[in-house]
Amino acid sequence: MQKIQTRKLVESAMLIAVGTVLSLIKFDMPMGGGVTLVSMLPLIILSHRYGWKWGTVSAFVYSLLQLVLGLDNVRYATGFGMAVAIIMLDYVVAYTVIGLSGIFDKTMGKGLPAVAVGIAVTFVLRFICHFITGVWIWDAMWPNDYGMNSYIYSLVYNGWYMGAELVITEIVALLIYKPLGKYFRGEDLAK
Repeated sequence: MQKIQTRKLVESAMLIAVGTVLSLIKFDMPMGGGVTLVSMLPLIILSHRYGWKWGTVSAFVYSLLQLVLGLDNVRYATGFGMAVAIIMLDYVVAYTVIGLSGIFDKTMGKGLPAVAVGIAVTFVLRFICHFITGVWIWDAMWPNDYGMNSYIYSLVYNGWYMGAELVITEIVALLIYKPLGKYFRGEDLAK
C-alpha cells in the first residue's frame, strides 16, 4: 500500500509538472487568449487513473501553479473583491474542475468514452468560469474594441480558445488512449 501511495504522489507530481510545462507552450489566438499544447491532458489522465477525488486535488495544485505563473493578471484588479474573483474564477475553480473528469468512470465505466465525455464536460465548466470573469471583470475594466455586447464578446473570446483547446485535447487523448489505455485505467497498479 505504501508503495502505491508513493507511486501515486510521484506520478502526480510529474504529470502536474508536465502539464505546467505544456501550459507554457502557447499559441496565441487572433482575438486573445491562447491554446496550449494539451496542458490539461495530464490532469485528465490523473483523474481517470486515480479517481476524480485525487484528480481534483491534483488539479487544485496545478491551479495554484497557474496562479503563480499568471499573477500579473491579478494586479489589474481595481479592488479586493475583483482580485478574489480573478483568482478564484480564472485560476482556482477554472483549473480545479478539470480534475472532475474521472467522475464519468463511475457511470460510463473506465474507457475512452468516459475520458472523452470527461474532457468535454470539464472544459465546458472551465469555459463557464472564464466566461463569467470575461463579462463581470475584464469587460468592465477594458470594454472590447469591437463594440460587442459583453456577453457576446466573452462568449467569442473565451469560446474561441477554449473550443480549440477542447478539440485538440480530445484528438490527442483519442490518439494516445489505445497505447496508454491500461495506464489511463490504472490497470498496471495491481502489479
